Amino acid sequence: MSVTLRPTSAHWGSYQVEVRGDRVVGVRPDPRDPAPSPVMENTPEAQHHRTRVARPAVRRRWLEHGPGPDPRRGDPDDAYVEVDWSTVLDLLASELDRVRKTYGNTAIYGGSYGWGSAGRIHHAQSQLHRFLNTIGGYTRSRTTYSHGAVEVLFPRIIGIPAANRLLHRAPSWERIREHTELLVSFGGLRLSNTWNSSGGRAAQTAGPSMTAASDAGVEFVSVSPLADDVPDGLKCTRVSLEPGTDTAVLLALMHVLFDEGLADTAFLDRYTVGADRLRAYVMGGRDEHGEPGGVERSPEWAERVSGVPAADIRALAHRMAERRTLVNVGWSVQRARYGEQPLWAGLALACCLGQVGLPGGGFASGYGSMGNYGGGATPVGLPRMPQGSNAVDSFIPVAKVADMLLYPGLPYDFDGERRHYPDIRLVYWAGGNPFHHHQDLDRLTRAFGRPETVVVHETHWTATARHADIVIPATTTLEREDMAASQGDLALRAMPRAVSPHGRARDEYDTYADLAERLGVREEFTEGRTARAWMRVAYERWRSLLARRDLEVPDFATFWERGRVEIPGRVEDETLMGDFREDPEGRPLRTPSGRIELYSETIASFGYEDCPGHPVWLPGPAVAARPGRHRDQRPLVLVANQPSGRLHSQQDMGRHSTSQKVRGRAPLRMHPDDAGSAGVSDGDVVRVTGPSGTCLAGAVLDDGLRPGVVQLSTGAWYDPSGPDVTCAHGNPNALTRDEGTSSLSQGCTGQLVRVRVEPYTGAPPALRAFEPPLGVERSTD
Repeated sequence: MSVTLRPTSAHWGSYQVEVRGDRVVGVRPDPRDPAPSPVMENTPEAQHHRTRVARPAVRRRWLEHGPGPDPRRGDPDDAYVEVDWSTVLDLLASELDRVRKTYGNTAIYGGSYGWGSAGRIHHAQSQLHRFLNTIGGYTRSRTTYSHGAVEVLFPRIIGIPAANRLLHRAPSWERIREHTELLVSFGGLRLSNTWNSSGGRAAQTAGPSMTAASDAGVEFVSVSPLADDVPDGLKCTRVSLEPGTDTAVLLALMHVLFDEGLADTAFLDRYTVGADRLRAYVMGGRDEHGEPGGVERSPEWAERVSGVPAADIRALAHRMAERRTLVNVGWSVQRARYGEQPLWAGLALACCLGQVGLPGGGFASGYGSMGNYGGGATPVGLPRMPQGSNAVDSFIPVAKVADMLLYPGLPYDFDGERRHYPDIRLVYWAGGNPFHHHQDLDRLTRAFGRPETVVVHETHWTATARHADIVIPATTTLEREDMAASQGDLALRAMPRAVSPHGRARDEYDTYADLAERLGVREEFTEGRTARAWMRVAYERWRSLLARRDLEVPDFATFWERGRVEIPGRVEDETLMGDFREDPEGRPLRTPSGRIELYSETIASFGYEDCPGHPVWLPGPAVAARPGRHRDQRPLVLVANQPSGRLHSQQDMGRHSTSQKVRGRAPLRMHPDDAGSAGVSDGDVVRVTGPSGTCLAGAVLDDGLRPGVVQLSTGAWYDPSGPDVTCAHGNPNALTRDEGTSSLSQGCTGQLVRVRVEPYTGAPPALRAFEPPLGVERSTD
């Protein structure tokens, strides 16, 4: 039987699938992509894997006993009953109606964070939100697990418009190549992170663009404990530091500038407020509370904290002052306790250099964190599925979901407000896997036991699906029609259906339409349109917006026939806050002072001990009490970064992801000296113990790590079936603490955790993560 090529797109880019009959048998790169992601290789195995959700399923205990809290939710031995579509839709519609009539729509949590689809129409979260808005609204989530501290801090210190541009309109790599002389990146510039963009990119350009900038003479400095946090072949100086000490190094760099008269005081005086207070803190005249008698944040002090030699800090400060310098603080750095501090200190350092608003200079937060950061912008927007309006004003910071479920009514702080957690009775999740990205998974399991009902739409039997009472089978992107593009993308791509839906899986749009009909609002949800009709409407609305700016694209039928349309009106920004620098009085920032706030009266007024009014050094739990301890006595610091074998936890059973595993478990990289001290050999199964639990992993010895540091990427499917470990498969969030960055932004802190590593004795438990639950007919691989 011949093979047919079908174009498709995912968050990791555009590619082609090879289809024989009705099965995906291989993949090929898009011939227009200069550096395609190897993550595409996971697709064939994942598409037809035995963990596919083939039929609607209801947890037996919920079916027999009815809605209610149940501590056994998520039990590996819990059983499900497969039912037909009519039965599950009747059950779900009845339960939604009961909850909203009994408790109100605030009791429905539909935050449903996740990256389930790259499509512009069949975007799982957007579909769910449209449905829930149609039936009266829901409690939502704010911010992201990726950059929660960025989203809350910067609107306070540079204003909302500038903060939005910081995240979505950063100067392009082409402009960096033209204007930047030195790019110093805290958290590195990890190539595998740039393979992924929300919506996917038509071509992977970040890696080649970095190389082109390096070849053109741009100097790169990576400040990270991991040697491979920069692409192979990039001309880069590595500064190795203890994890979580970036703020100390940033303060010491400012100390050099202040102490040696290299700080641009004219810039500080005209464009910032609070520089005097920051200087007093850095030079030791004041403490973090503004009281006399602080600690001088000198390079010698920073060396004791970070391990970076004082001479190296001074030399770097001199290089930064002499060159057009761009300071980048990656998202990984702020995913830790007190994550706001390196962000604020990075901006402050850029201000001390006086280069904010200049081409090639200033500050950024996101290079090396996402593929579309620095990849241009599409200010006219992209086609999208409208979600409607939410009549409920209840929300939580996204990383506080476990606290919300465990402690309804409990007060908490967020961005200057004293709020209270809502009382959630029904959780509705689609297109995401919190048992990948949330911290302290054993605690999250307890939290998921508190609601009366949990509903999950899924393509596969993930850990989140196995914590649900009602599981709805959803089609994958290869089983439906859609179109894809990301912010700043080169082209909008058609995504024709490649294969038939697996089992009885359905498009989520059709599921919600039938639910809406049972609840009496089908017309309001569908507006009389099919999913294909919505795709046409979304495209033509976008086409009309473009036409208002004299930009032209063909009609929908022509686009679909061609399979692709170049996106007009793309821009490649040159500076951040360039207009403000040119005319600070006429074009002030949207801050209380109109200037960059190195000291924020507003944040100071909140009285947060964990986030004072200017950047300060606050040692997080990953670095506290470490100095002075002998290596074989102290815990190691685990860096839980994003994986290179998959996007988050998606398609973990695929070829590329499994090729990296060690004896079937996630690889834990260790420096050979640390492995020797722990009695660990390459290829051993090891037990990793953290403050919240334990996991098993496969040891890989690597001298590219700083001694005292181990690395275990997120995304291994959570497997709590082992008798003496929290996760038998190697998910690092079995180890991490569930706590926010600070009271200001309550961001995710899953990047760093102190651990102990030791050989696992005895036979490791069998893995069950990729086995469907009891009662579910096994799908065909």
